[in-house]
Amino acid sequence: MRHSISLLLIGLLLGLSGCTKKAVEAPKKEAGGPVPVRAAQVRPKQVQRVVDSVGTFYPYDEVLVSAEIEGKVDQVKVDLGDAVSEGQVLVHVSDEEQRYLLAQNEAQLRMSMEKLGLKDEKERIKDVRETPDVRRAAADLTEARQRFTRVTNLVNQGIGAKVDLDQATARHQAAQAAYDATVNQTRNLIQEVERFKAQLDLQRKKLRDTTVRAPFAAYVKDRQVAVGQYVRPNAPLITLVKTDPIRLRLEVPERMAPWIKNGQIAEVLVEAFLGRKFMGKIWRIAPTVDQAKRTFVVEALIPNPQGELKPGSYARARVPTDKSERIMVVPARAVNYVLGSNKAYVINNEVIEAREVKLGDRFDGAVEVIEGLQEGEQVATGPLARLDTGIQVKVTGRDEGDPPPADRKASE
Repeated sequence: MRHSISLLLIGLLLGLSGCTKKAVEAPKKEAGGPVPVRAAQVRPKQVQRVVDSVGTFYPYDEVLVSAEIEGKVDQVKVDLGDAVSEGQVLVHVSDEEQRYLLAQNEAQLRMSMEKLGLKDEKERIKDVRETPDVRRAAADLTEARQRFTRVTNLVNQGIGAKVDLDQATARHQAAQAAYDATVNQTRNLIQEVERFKAQLDLQRKKLRDTTVRAPFAAYVKDRQVAVGQYVRPNAPLITLVKTDPIRLRLEVPERMAPWIKNGQIAEVLVEAFLGRKFMGKIWRIAPTVDQAKRTFVVEALIPNPQGELKPGSYARARVPTDKSERIMVVPARAVNYVLGSNKAYVINNEVIEAREVKLGDRFDGAVEVIEGLQEGEQVATGPLARLDTGIQVKVTGRDEGDPPPADRKASE
């Protein structure tokens, strides 16, 4: 038993001595050398600014054509997707009742016109004294005035009877009153004729309104009516959209407001037409900025004669501007996206300094650096996954297109 315990103790001591030996030997492992990297220099670049944005197509015009008169629909001549021309008949409402009302209004107008001696609707009474009734009343008044004058002269000469003068005076006063009444009645009749003409014009319009026509050349977006349906004024019938030209509405960051002007060319790319470019022009710029998004709306107008571009679709637009700037760029591969931020690795005396950078536009393999780097600094372009602040590196090559420091100084 004691012999077994002794053997066990000896084994434990040997194991502890082996672990101690390994722990002592671990620090003898040689540390790795500097990490070999490729590098590039932060360099200036003169660029012509371009505004890139994603937007949505909207129709140039959209209208909901409604009924202007009540009645039963007896014809619907268009449907979804149909192209219609300006003035083309879309819907027809039964016009039987309107024709009867029109005939009634025409008869009323003719009766009033005959009283005034008018033969045509376009004729106008220039002088109320020229109407038949007023002329007749004027003749009666003239006759009564002449008789009154004669009888007055006879009475003054002592020849005529006083009773005759009284009769002549009464007759003259009655003729004067009849003349004044006739003039007033004729004036009222003239106003009545004008009122009947207005009613007739309104009824003719109602008859025309039974035929609903397209206000402009467009496509049918939706049909909301069917034959046999009874409609009332303002009831929706047909929705039309005009898509040539078509509007592209873009949202542009507020900092780019000075770059955008009316008339600038917009190059538009649509996912449905890969490899094809549509050209348009900026024609509307919003006067205000969205406070939540810090953007403002810009509209481009794009020719669309074949109707290929459809309202509601997304598109990417590129708007070259007159804005020219001197910016700092580095190769795109020199920036690493880490934990929600973009980082570049600056080489100072062969030691890495990781910096958070703010990026701008991209240019064929290069990227604009707005904040975080200075002109002339060296940044690593790979392998970025092995780099962090304090890592020693050795530059083994330069990024393609970036001249070595000696050549760069010579060129300067």
